[in-house]
Amino acid sequence: MYSNKHITKISAPIFLSLLAQNLIQVVDTAFLGRVGEVELGASALAGIIYIVIYTFGFGFSMGSQILIGRRNGEKNYNQIGDIVVQGALFLFLPSLLLIPFLRYGSVQWLPAIFESAEVGRAVAEYLEWRVFGLVFAFINLMFRAFFIGIARTKILTLNAVIMGLVNVFFDYGLIFGNLGMPELGIGGAAIASVIAEFASTLFFLFYLKKKVDLNKYGFTKIRFQFDVIKKTLNISIFMMIQYLFSVSTWLLFFLFIENYMGERSLAVTNVVRSLYTVVTIPSHAIGSATSTLVSNTIGAGKQSEVLQLIKRLTLISLGVMVIMMLIIGVLPRLVVHIYTDDPLLINEIIAPLYVMLSSLPLYSIGTVLFSSISGTGNTRSALKIEIISLIFYVTYMWFIIVYLRSSVALAWTTEHVYWFLLTIIPFFYLRKGKWKEKKI
Repeated sequence: MYSNKHITKISAPIFLSLLAQNLIQVVDTAFLGRVGEVELGASALAGIIYIVIYTFGFGFSMGSQILIGRRNGEKNYNQIGDIVVQGALFLFLPSLLLIPFLRYGSVQWLPAIFESAEVGRAVAEYLEWRVFGLVFAFINLMFRAFFIGIARTKILTLNAVIMGLVNVFFDYGLIFGNLGMPELGIGGAAIASVIAEFASTLFFLFYLKKKVDLNKYGFTKIRFQFDVIKKTLNISIFMMIQYLFSVSTWLLFFLFIENYMGERSLAVTNVVRSLYTVVTIPSHAIGSATSTLVSNTIGAGKQSEVLQLIKRLTLISLGVMVIMMLIIGVLPRLVVHIYTDDPLLINEIIAPLYVMLSSLPLYSIGTVLFSSISGTGNTRSALKIEIISLIFYVTYMWFIIVYLRSSVALAWTTEHVYWFLLTIIPFFYLRKGKWKEKKI
C-alpha cells in the first residue's frame, strides 16, 4: 500500500509541472488582456481548438502511461523503452502531416464559424503559428508518460519551469515588441509557445541521455515495431476518443458563448476558464498519479488494495481543493486583477467565478474516480461513461445558453452537471468490481 508520503512524492512534481505549464496559459491570457478584449477572448477559442488536436497525442500518451505503469509494477523494465520509442515514432508522422492542413484550415475555414469577424481573424492568426508546436508537443507527451509511468516525476517540475521561463521571455518580447523583438500581438503568443515546447523537447532528450539507465528500460533498440503500437492502441484508442469528445464539447461551450452572448462574455469566460485551469491543478495532478498508482498496484498483483488506495486519493484531492477554493474565494478581485485592469470587466467576472468555484468539490472527487477506471486498463468503459456524461452536459449547455439565453454565471453550472455524472457513475462502476478481470 502506498503511504501518503509516497503519494505526495509522486503527485507533487506532477502538480508543479502542471502549475508551470498552466502558468504559461495564465501569462498568455494576462498579457493579451492588456492588448484587447478581442485578443483575450480569441486566445481561449484558439487555445481550445489547438487542444482538440493535441488530445490525439495526449490520449495515446495516457494509454502508453498505463502500460508503462503496469510493466513497471511487473518489473518488466526492458519493455518500457519500446512503448516510449514506438509511441514517439507513431505520433511524429501525423504531427508533420497536420501542420500544412491546419495552417490552411485556420485561414480559409475557421473564421466562418465565428459571429465576430475580429475574433475569427485573431483565432486564425494564433493557430497559423501555434500548429508548429505539435511535433514537439507530441514527443514531450511520450516523455511525460515515461516518467509518470515509472513514478519518477521530479524531472517534470524542472522541465516545466524551463518551459515556462522560455515562454514568458518570448511572450514579453513578441506580444508587445520588447527586448528588440517584433510586435506580433496574439501571433507572438503562439510563437512563444512553440519555442517553449521546442526547449522542453531538448531538455527531455538531454536528461534521458545523461540521467536514465537506457539499457535497463530498453532504449537501446530504436526500430519500428507495429505489434507494440497495436498493443498500445488497444488501450489508448478509447482514451483518444474520450479526450477528443471531452475537449470538443468544451470548445462548443465557448462557441455558444461567442455566438449567443458576444465578445465581452467570451472575454469573461476566458478569464474564468484560466482560473479554473489553475485552481484544478492539484486534483488534476492527483488524478494523473491515480492512473499510474492503480496500474502499478494491479501490476504488482495487489488488486485487493486498489479501492482503499482510491479512497485515500479521493480524500487528499478533496482536501487540497477546499484549500484552493478558499484562497480564490476570499480574494477574488485581487486574483482577477492579474488578467485585466478594467473595473467593469472585473465586476462581470466575479459572479461566474463563484459559480465555477462551487463545482470544484465534484471535480476533485470525480477526476480521481474517473482516472481510476483508466488506471485499471478499462479504457473502453471509461469512454462509455464519458459519452453518457457528455450527452447530458451538451443538452444542458444548449438549454442554458442557446434556449434560455442565460447569464455567463448560469452557463458555468454546466460543470456541476458534468462532474456530478463523472462522480456517481465511476463510483458504482468501481464498487461493482468487474475491472479486476481486465488483462493488459
